[in-house]
Amino acid sequence: MDNLSLRKRLALLASVSMIPLVLVAAYLIFALRSYSNDYDAIVSNMEVANQYNLKFKEAVDENLYKIVVSGASFETIGDDPELSDPYDSLREIRESFSALEEKTQDIESRNWLNNLLRNVNTLELRIGDIERNLSDGSHYDANIQMLNDNVYILTELIQDDIQYYLYYQTMIMQHMKTELRVRVRYFVVFIALLLVFIVGVLLLIVIHISRSITVPVERLGYVAQEISHGNLQARADCTSGDEISQLGERINDMAESLEKMMQQIRDDEKKMRNAELRLLQEQINPHFLYNTMDTIIWLIEGRKLDEAEDMLVSLSNFFRLVLSHGHEYISIREEEQHIRSYLEIQQFRYHDILEYEISMDPLLYEYRILKMTLQPLVENALYHGIKNKRDKGMIRITGELGDKDIVFTVSDDGIGMDSETLEKLRVAITKPCKDTDSGFGMANVNERIRMNFGPEYGLTLDSEPGGGTKVTVRIPRETAEKSKVEELVQ
Repeated sequence: MDNLSLRKRLALLASVSMIPLVLVAAYLIFALRSYSNDYDAIVSNMEVANQYNLKFKEAVDENLYKIVVSGASFETIGDDPELSDPYDSLREIRESFSALEEKTQDIESRNWLNNLLRNVNTLELRIGDIERNLSDGSHYDANIQMLNDNVYILTELIQDDIQYYLYYQTMIMQHMKTELRVRVRYFVVFIALLLVFIVGVLLLIVIHISRSITVPVERLGYVAQEISHGNLQARADCTSGDEISQLGERINDMAESLEKMMQQIRDDEKKMRNAELRLLQEQINPHFLYNTMDTIIWLIEGRKLDEAEDMLVSLSNFFRLVLSHGHEYISIREEEQHIRSYLEIQQFRYHDILEYEISMDPLLYEYRILKMTLQPLVENALYHGIKNKRDKGMIRITGELGDKDIVFTVSDDGIGMDSETLEKLRVAITKPCKDTDSGFGMANVNERIRMNFGPEYGLTLDSEPGGGTKVTVRIPRETAEKSKVEELVQ
């Protein structure tokens, strides 16, 4: 070994240390794959059950009631477009939950599936009684009594069985999470023991390495430790001119880059906090609050208590989501609630000119967004688009899930802008919001998005005179769970 170059010695050292790590990585991939398959299977089962959770009872009850009221026979159901054969619904739910029963392993879930299938069979018998009554004549009163005493109760029981099945499937998922947590704990202990073993083996190898290597490495280690503790002024001695010296030069370069980067991060954070504070102050606008409270007082004086209560609830939700416990990120579901609360409040005041439509893909709800991203754009559409139109206008907010990004649009059919004004606004929103004289809200949103996600994300504007304005927001796909992890790390 003494005849080997430093590069070859380090390569040998790396080879010895990598073998157990590769084995551990292979085991970890296998374990995570197994857990993922089990988790996906439960989610698939719950998706099937959820298809019937809310719709089955309502559809069957309504259809049977229409059949009884109309007095139609089951042979002529197909002639009426408003009626459907209830046996088709029973056959469909029986096939779906029979398939779930074959795949379900835990006893509690299987018991509720068995109850459900028995109730489906009983419901089929009661529907048969109604069918016979209709074939014999009418028996309207008896059929209505049978709907109330049998059919509605059975569909209610079937819905309860589905909900209990979903409950126990959820419990299984929770158990899987707990089990995974325990496995992770054991795995950490195993890794710690493995690292101790690796260090022991490597120590035996390192003993045979020349003193001329270990002393410079220790010095580099000390410098690296100082840097990791925040002393970015630490520098390595690079006078020897060997490979260790080259490594020292790289560490010095890294420390210098880190020092510049940390300063840049501090400056960016300060700018971002100031921008957030200004935006928060804009949202907690006294005039907005005064006008809203005046409207609530007017509603109370007019004895419109329900409307006043609704407006207070919307105002409460609005400020709760504005503050959001100081969180920088919120879920897209919460952002949607925020703009909905804002528009509900404004529609009380501008009901004669304001209409709105919010269309969000439900798949977006598991992702996160910087708080107060869409609300300033909606406010801009109302005050600069719809109000200046002096006629009823529409604000539309949409959200779609792309391959790698999430795209929102806030559009209005207001007065729009000419090409010169549009180009000035496009330039204005690319500047820091503190340097912007117009379009502060949009500039603030654009700056915060680019600060957090990069220059490839942000706002784009389109408008034409009399044709309204559309603002497109592009952000990366990041799950809401990432925010929780970052909060724990901080």
